[in-house]
Amino acid sequence: MGDFPAILKSSYKERLNQTRSVFGMEIVMAFSDPQSVTIGGVTTSLPRVSSGNGTGAFASGDGSILMEVRNSYGKRIRRTVRLTTKKLVSDPLLPSSNIPVSGAVYLVVDVPVQGITAAEIKDQAVGLLTNLTASTNANLIKALGGEA
Repeated sequence: MGDFPAILKSSYKERLNQTRSVFGMEIVMAFSDPQSVTIGGVTTSLPRVSSGNGTGAFASGDGSILMEVRNSYGKRIRRTVRLTTKKLVSDPLLPSSNIPVSGAVYLVVDVPVQGITAAEIKDQAVGLLTNLTASTNANLIKALGGEA
C-alpha cells in the first residue's frame, strides 16, 4: 500500500507531460522533424528550429512559414498549434515601398487536468475540423468572412 501514491503520481505526470518510459527513463514525445505543410497546393518542408520544455518550432528555409507547438499546464491543460505565414506587400500609402505582413491560424485545445480523455478531445477536434472543411470548406469560408 506504500507504493500507491507513487503510482498515482507517476500516472498523473505521464498524462500531463505526454512522456513514455523507455528502459526506465522518461522521454518526452515530440513532433517528427521535419514537418511539412501544404498551403495553396504548395507543400513546404519545415525543419525544427527550436525545442524546449513543452514547446517546438518548425520553419521554412526563408522564414516565411512558421509552425509552433506549445503545451502549458496549470489548473487546465492547454495545447496550441500555430501556423504563421509572413510576406512582403506593397505599402498602400507608398507603393514603391514594401511592408511586412503576417497571418496566423491557431488550433487550441483546452481541457481540465482530469475528466476528459485524450480520445474524447481528439474526437471533438476532429468533429470541429470536419464541420469546417465539409462541402469544400463552406463553414470555414463563412467564418473567415465574418459570419457567425
